[in-house]
Amino acid sequence: MSSVPNGVQASALDVRWMKSSHSSAQGNCVEVAALDGGDVALRNSRDPHGPALVYTPAELAAFVAGAKDGEFDHLL
Repeated sequence: MSSVPNGVQASALDVRWMKSSHSSAQGNCVEVAALDGGDVALRNSRDPHGPALVYTPAELAAFVAGAKDGEFDHLL
C-alpha cells in the first residue's frame, strides 16, 4: 500500500512530472510521476495543483495493456 493517498494535492508531491510527447500544446495531457516505493501518480496538466491519483505498478500495467489492445478506443 502506498504511503501517498489518492487525492493528495499534486503540487505538494516532490516529484518530477512527465507527459507524453503526444500531448497537445493546449495542455490537454495527463502527467505521470514515479513515487518512492514504486507507485505512480497521475495528474491533469490543466490543474497542476489539483488532486493526484496514485496507482500501483500492476494497476498501471493493466491499464496500459488495455489501452494498447484498443479496449478504450470507443471513448475517443
